[in-house]
Amino acid sequence: MTFDSMWRDLGAVGRDARSGGYRRFAWTREDHTLREWFVGEAESRGLDVTIDRVGNQWAWWGDPDGASAGGRRGVVTGSHLDSVPDGGAFDGPLGVVSAFAAVDALRDKGFEPDRPIGIVNFVDEEGARFGVACAGSRVLTGAMTADRARSLTDGDGVTMAQALAAAGRDPEQLGPDGETVRRIGAFVELHVEQGRHLVDVGAPVAVGSDIWPHGRWRIRTLGEANHAGTTRLEDRDDAMLGFAAAVIAARRAAETHGCVATVGKVVVTPGGVNAIASEVTAWLDARGADQAAVRRVVDDVTEVVDDFGGLVVEDSWTGPTPFDPALVRRLATRLGGIPVIGTGAGHDAGMLANAGVPTAMLFVRNPTGISHSPEEFATSRDCHAGVDALVTVLTDLAGARA
Repeated sequence: MTFDSMWRDLGAVGRDARSGGYRRFAWTREDHTLREWFVGEAESRGLDVTIDRVGNQWAWWGDPDGASAGGRRGVVTGSHLDSVPDGGAFDGPLGVVSAFAAVDALRDKGFEPDRPIGIVNFVDEEGARFGVACAGSRVLTGAMTADRARSLTDGDGVTMAQALAAAGRDPEQLGPDGETVRRIGAFVELHVEQGRHLVDVGAPVAVGSDIWPHGRWRIRTLGEANHAGTTRLEDRDDAMLGFAAAVIAARRAAETHGCVATVGKVVVTPGGVNAIASEVTAWLDARGADQAAVRRVVDDVTEVVDDFGGLVVEDSWTGPTPFDPALVRRLATRLGGIPVIGTGAGHDAGMLANAGVPTAMLFVRNPTGISHSPEEFATSRDCHAGVDALVTVLTDLAGARA
């Protein structure tokens, strides 16, 4: 099956030999290799490749502008190819590889779509380099301004504008792209499940119904740099104390309000083992089924940080995102009444749904229940089941002339 050969081709790109995880960050050498792979797979199938104003890649079977001539808008599938630091192999690439494999399967059956079918590779979905998740789809749909995107910086102080220029793109071209969005009549993103629901119910594939509200906040606490061995405790102004209090407050608030909260990234200045911290910057990720509860978590953390003279600033926020109910029901029916589940993970599908595009998701079982880790997994059989489900969906949504 073409899925297996494509999967092998991607296996070494950005893989860390020590951890076994992947480091595929936006606008890096690894990202360039992945983008070249996408173009190669599209061109080998005779698909037309376009790149929008953000840098997201689109491969089209049929004319995506046919709607302007009385045709029907496209059915799009796909996902992203970037990763979190030391991430798993499946988060993102599974959806892109499955999309190409589904097109192959449709052609093998002699299928002729009545609507154009598109495959997308969204750039910078994880936000691992510049700190804002789904940056490619946020800017595309206007949910994040181009000025803000250009000004985002990575851990080395490189702005997104500088990274774009280094990758050969004009930063001034960055911006929303309504023409591209209008080409999409429906979007179905296939993704590995990032939890254990499908393991518990014994199903290989599910339809996604919604995304929980979620956001990221930047926490900054201040102190005074000093010597760790000669400064008395009563004379210290240690920024790490405010940071530690914020971490504990996040866990307690999440438990109190029925949410999840994580502080998974921290930068300490000056960062020496024998130096008292003068500044700590950390990032809080908070999510939950109820957006008011998520906000209460952040309020609780902010109150603690305020007591230490620190600051909490919102980096990104995405409210509750229900997918198109009619499309969700249609997919579940066509796929034989498979499970319908919500997710606490953010996806580009959520950005498109919030922009008014009829959207749904397919999830493939992850037997470990672990994601954003090298332990993330899906069996070959379940991956193929996901491709089969996507073939059924595309057949139904794209119609046929014969």
